[in-house]
Amino acid sequence: MLAGLRQHGNFPLPARADMNDVLAALARAAGWTVQPDGTTFRSSNQPLLPPPPQLHGAFQVASVETPALINTLSSYAIGTPLDSQASALQTDDSLSPSSLDSVVADRRIKTENHGNSSSVSSLNCMDNDQLTRSVLFPDDYTKTPYIPVYASLPMGIINSHCQLVDPESVRAELRQLKSLNVDGVVVDCWWGIVEAWTPRKYEWSGYRDLFGIIKEFKLKVQVVLSFHGSGETGSGDVLISLPKWIMEIAKENQDIFFTDREGRRNTECLSWGIDKERVLRGRTGIEVCFDFMRSFHMEFRNLSEEGLVSSIEIGLGASGELRYPSCPETMGWKYPGIGEFQCYDRYMQKNLRQSALSRGHLFWARGPDNAGYYNSRPHETGFFCDGGDYDSYYGRFFLNWYSGVLMDHVDQVLSLATLAFDGAEIVVKVPSIYWWYRTASHAAELTAGFYNTTNRDGYSPVFRMLKKHSVILKLVCYGPEYTVHEKDDDEAFADPEGLTWQVINAAWDQGLPLCIESALPCRNGEAYSRILDTAKPRDDPDRHHAASFAYRQQQQPPLREACLSELCTFVKCMHGEAPQNGEG
Repeated sequence: MLAGLRQHGNFPLPARADMNDVLAALARAAGWTVQPDGTTFRSSNQPLLPPPPQLHGAFQVASVETPALINTLSSYAIGTPLDSQASALQTDDSLSPSSLDSVVADRRIKTENHGNSSSVSSLNCMDNDQLTRSVLFPDDYTKTPYIPVYASLPMGIINSHCQLVDPESVRAELRQLKSLNVDGVVVDCWWGIVEAWTPRKYEWSGYRDLFGIIKEFKLKVQVVLSFHGSGETGSGDVLISLPKWIMEIAKENQDIFFTDREGRRNTECLSWGIDKERVLRGRTGIEVCFDFMRSFHMEFRNLSEEGLVSSIEIGLGASGELRYPSCPETMGWKYPGIGEFQCYDRYMQKNLRQSALSRGHLFWARGPDNAGYYNSRPHETGFFCDGGDYDSYYGRFFLNWYSGVLMDHVDQVLSLATLAFDGAEIVVKVPSIYWWYRTASHAAELTAGFYNTTNRDGYSPVFRMLKKHSVILKLVCYGPEYTVHEKDDDEAFADPEGLTWQVINAAWDQGLPLCIESALPCRNGEAYSRILDTAKPRDDPDRHHAASFAYRQQQQPPLREACLSELCTFVKCMHGEAPQNGEG
């Protein structure tokens, strides 16, 4: 922002300017006199403003009793003259929304106005909120394509006995979402809850009650069939694990889980090595998935026919995403570690041996012994470093096999999903593994199962297979999680935007519909703009756009309340509507 202001002759700034210098420069441009102590005068010599506010942490603490300065900033933000003494000052295109955001938009987080916004009625806000919206949403999205918006419901609303924990709390949540004009909600249906105790005995009562309440509000539902466990806890300290009878089987046969080179088992999801092995009380891994999908369809077929269920997402790996569990925090992984290959259970090893034999190279029937550990960097390994073994004859064989197992798993599950959900829209979620993207090997993507290196497109082959099953692709992208490690991104050669556009373009090239999932920012104009530009790219000659958008809600109530106003405007932008008076 400082660079942009210096381009105006009206803004003489010192070489090491801070926000106080910026505010003083803006005041001078409006014809005021700024004293050394920070007080501001017009010709009457009466102070109009207190000293400029101090900066505390990431937020500027501004008084609500400074309308004159706010009006000046508002005039500057929307590109109108400040006054007759500064009529030459207009909005400079070099000033980004995020730059202006740092001066104005964050001010209200610390004020009493947001502290008192306890209901959605606070959305009809003050002029200062209008300024905030003009900064957070500077572009006009009127008459752009309508993109439905879905909000993810908390996963703890259904307990381990498949009971709806607090119906009235759910109603309050849905009432608020309805007032924001959200189109629907995302509901996780956990395998570990529904078929928890006995094979083939499915308990859907809690979800039946939940869907009934959602139907009252005439919202749509994106269902997620989650075949993985979760280390997080929900309401009542409910830990969502795989079914109890699966864990009983594991006491005798731990090879049903993904396994790393050191022999450590990952109990988050079942190994794809048992997709065709009858080791689950007479059923294969694929058959268990099919039976669960068929049970859901039989239980809630009427809701699909009524249009309540808009789509069904099939969990295909770790965290419900299409990937190996290569970066588990339970094993000590931390960003930006490259992760480890997960192919050392005896069923995956048998598959690898058969593949090596078919190539006539039995000595290739092994995993790499120089691929490092969970928190290694590519250059620290012989396999992933520049010119490393990943690009040798053996390395190419292994990576083709490893990614091929992922594709075979998806192909089999989706073939049965098509049978189970006759005519329903099926969704598959792909991860955003963006660290080490600007290296030759793309190590973190390789351990996750995507053979995507500098000289090889690892996404198009997967998407061609998905296109065969006519699914919708869901991409996890842009959210606060991408700024948490910002200071490490250069070291990790990370490029979330580059990866996002590779995946999006590969999907659209294959004719796949695309939907987007993200955690929404709060008071972050740049992040909002990225989400909107990704969902509705303005320079796409083919006019591609996302089929829907799903967001994960903020868990801290005070922060959520502070973000309601901008969320309302964001939904309108997604819907291609003009904000109402008082909303932008």
